[in-house]
Amino acid sequence: MSNYENNLKNYNYRILTEQINNRSNELDIKSTNEIVNIFSESDKEPQKAVENAIPEIVSAIDEITFRLKSKGRLFYIGTGTSGRLGVLDASECPPTFCTNPDLVQGIIAGGIPSLTRSSESLEDVDDIAIADLKDRNFSNRDVLIGITASGRTPYVLGALNYSKSLKALTISISSVPETDSTLDNDIDIRLITGPEILAGSTRLKAGTATKMALNIISTSVMIKLGKVYGNRMIDLSVSNDKLMNRALGILFDIGSVDKETAVQLLKKTNGSVKLSLLIALSGMDVIEAKQLLDDSKGNLRTALFTVKGE
Repeated sequence: MSNYENNLKNYNYRILTEQINNRSNELDIKSTNEIVNIFSESDKEPQKAVENAIPEIVSAIDEITFRLKSKGRLFYIGTGTSGRLGVLDASECPPTFCTNPDLVQGIIAGGIPSLTRSSESLEDVDDIAIADLKDRNFSNRDVLIGITASGRTPYVLGALNYSKSLKALTISISSVPETDSTLDNDIDIRLITGPEILAGSTRLKAGTATKMALNIISTSVMIKLGKVYGNRMIDLSVSNDKLMNRALGILFDIGSVDKETAVQLLKKTNGSVKLSLLIALSGMDVIEAKQLLDDSKGNLRTALFTVKGE
C-alpha cells in the first residue's frame, strides 16, 4: 500500500498535532487583539509541556554528559522546523561555550539548503537519514536526539532505528502521546502541547516547547562539562568588542581584578577567560595554570579546589 493510500485509510484518525484547536475556531474573522490574546494564552502550554517532561530531560542531560566526557558527540536530527531547531541549537554551542563544532551537530533532511527552503519530499525517506549519519561517522560512542513533532517522520525514525542498532544513546523528542506514536528509544521525551492554533502547524507550540527543551539540554550539559562557573560563561574566547566587555566583566566580578590587570591576563592567555580567572584566583603563572586546568579536565572549580581546598 502506498503512502498516499495509507494516508487516505487513516484520514479519520488524526494524531494530536493534527487535531483542531477549538480555541482558535474562526481565527480568520477575529480582531488582531483577539488573535494575539489567543497566541498569548496558548503559548503558556509549551512551558507546562516541558515541566511535565522534566524527569526524561534530566535523564537525557546526565546520559549525554557521560557520553561527551567519554569522547562521544551529540547529534540532533530532524526535518522542517524540527531540523532547523536542532541546527540552531548546535550552531550556538561554539560561540557560547567555545566548543569544537564537531562536538554538537545538527542534521536536517536536505542539508543546508533546507534551512531556508523546505524539502518535504525527503521527510519520507529513512535511508537518507542513515546515509547522513554515516557521512559523519556516527558511532556507538555518540548520542542522537531525533526530533519529530508527530512522532512519525520516516527520516527521523530511520535515524533513530539506526542509532539503536549501533547501541548509541538514542533519544526522541516528540509532541504526541504514545497512543499516537510508539517510540522505543533509550529516553523518550514527550512535549505534549496539544492541537496547534493553526491545525498541524507544529512550528508554533510544539516548536516552542522543543526550542525550550533543547536550550535546557545543551546548556545543562555544557555546565556539567565545566563551561560555566556560577552562572557565567567562562569558557569563551575574546574575538570581538562584545566578548571583550563580557570577559572584562567576568574578571572584575569573579577574579576581583582591575581593568588593566584583566586586559593583561587576557593577553597572556590568548583571550581565555577561564585560564585568566584561574591565574587571578590562584596566583599561578600561565604554564602552571594551564597544566592544572588540563589535569582538572577543564573544570575551573575543580582546579581551584586543588589549589585552595575550597
